[in-house]
Amino acid sequence: MIPFSESKFLCLYLLTITLLTCDAMAQGVAELANHELRLNHIQVIGTHNSYHLAPEPKLLGLIAAASKRAAMAIDYSHAPIEIQLANYGIRQFELDVYADPNGGLFSNPVGKSLLESNARDSRMQFDFASAMAKPGMKIIHSPGFDYATTVPTLKEALLQIQNWSESNPQHVPILVMIELKEDATGPAGVKPLKFDADLLNALDSEIRSIVPAIGMLTPDDVRGNFTTLLAAVLERGWPKLDECRGKLLFALDNEGALCDRYLEGHPTLNDRVMFASLSESHPAAAWMKINDPIRDFEKIQRMVSKGFLVRTRADAETQQSRTNDTIQREKAFASGAQFVSTDYPRADPRFSEYSVQFASGSMVRINPISQPSRVDH
Repeated sequence: MIPFSESKFLCLYLLTITLLTCDAMAQGVAELANHELRLNHIQVIGTHNSYHLAPEPKLLGLIAAASKRAAMAIDYSHAPIEIQLANYGIRQFELDVYADPNGGLFSNPVGKSLLESNARDSRMQFDFASAMAKPGMKIIHSPGFDYATTVPTLKEALLQIQNWSESNPQHVPILVMIELKEDATGPAGVKPLKFDADLLNALDSEIRSIVPAIGMLTPDDVRGNFTTLLAAVLERGWPKLDECRGKLLFALDNEGALCDRYLEGHPTLNDRVMFASLSESHPAAAWMKINDPIRDFEKIQRMVSKGFLVRTRADAETQQSRTNDTIQREKAFASGAQFVSTDYPRADPRFSEYSVQFASGSMVRINPISQPSRVDH
């Protein structure tokens, strides 16, 4: 029998280890508990289009009649966000967002009207028409045929992530990428709205309405007393992991003109919620999206070594799953990109055993390129 004092010590020790490694299905208590680790010193698994459900079979068939390749590319489905967080260890999400300030813009998809039955899609645990009728940012891939989603609104998605985060306050930071959609693929029957300055401000406000300031890591937090984000990241580095556990950070997936609009009046992302994917010399550069770890392998390694956060993709358009091709996955891991995104945190048995996890079965590990022993940030 263990004496009370020893039993109490053991309980406290085990509790501490559990809190430090609630994500650590990870590769080792001692490594992730290293108090010198910074945010850029780890590598996590994320999901691409994290809300997505494949179109129902009839709709997928109609899409295939027009383009077999397009139908194959969207024939994947994700588990609900809460399951991805709690059961799969996912720590990076991607959400496609359409503006709908008055509500109802996406309530009646063209594809839905072609279905023989008006029965609710059992995979969507909400009333689609009612959810879409409410004002606010909507989460769908495309409003015509590829509209099935596990979560209909940005607010609801953020609530799910934030509620889980508050219940697991020692988790490693979670990246939420947001792609703003201003166009529709294929016949949609609706014209999406452009994200002007007012809608971009509304987007930031909507995020802030769900995630409290204490629960976010923003560009302002990282910049601190430096003049630019770039200088802060290259000269001081990212915050220590211990300092940003339990937090969410947001990143704008869009580049080009829409990104420029987001930067207007905020040249170093001052007062903005989201980081942006920019060139390595831009004063607001800190995080960047580099999707192809095969073509851009050396570039990713170089960016990670300099101190930037990078997101890349382990697979795309279901191709790797259909052929059990692990080349891109392994290049993504070896690139050192801190966020490795996939459509297959679990294998799709229709295709192959392909899935994306680290060798230990974990979804978080020490970064192979930016770990402190290799790069001093």
